[in-house]
Amino acid sequence: MKRVITYGTFDLFHSGHVKLLARLRFLGDELIVGLSSDEFNHIKGKKSIYTYEQRKEILEACRYVDKVFPERCWEQKKEDIIREGAHIFAMGDDWTGEFDYLNEIADVIYLPRTPSISTTDIKTFIAMEHQDRKQQALNTLRKLEKMISSI
Repeated sequence: MKRVITYGTFDLFHSGHVKLLARLRFLGDELIVGLSSDEFNHIKGKKSIYTYEQRKEILEACRYVDKVFPERCWEQKKEDIIREGAHIFAMGDDWTGEFDYLNEIADVIYLPRTPSISTTDIKTFIAMEHQDRKQQALNTLRKLEKMISSI
């Protein structure tokens, strides 16, 4: 049985995640995901919308994923690959070259990211929408203040 292992935060699960997981699963018979814990995300300077447990539940519901375990630090990958018996270590191509040192124990593959969608883009869009609505509310309040002051 050929096992594939990958890592990520997988926050705000979207079609790009699904496509990446499908391509990863296609590389082998089993897909194992090291899911960044909330504590590890904090160390990396990331803030997830969903908790680790919520993100884990979402990943476990995905038909391409066979197993999910916590990623707690950068250094655990070599031990995880050995423990899980992974033959392939795969990540998105935004990590190209970062994990080449693992080639001694598994085939390292970097897959292209799905264009035009990312969690960062979604968070940015939501923040912009929030800012637009906030500005609209402020404009309405200013108009009301002017109307009230003219009475």
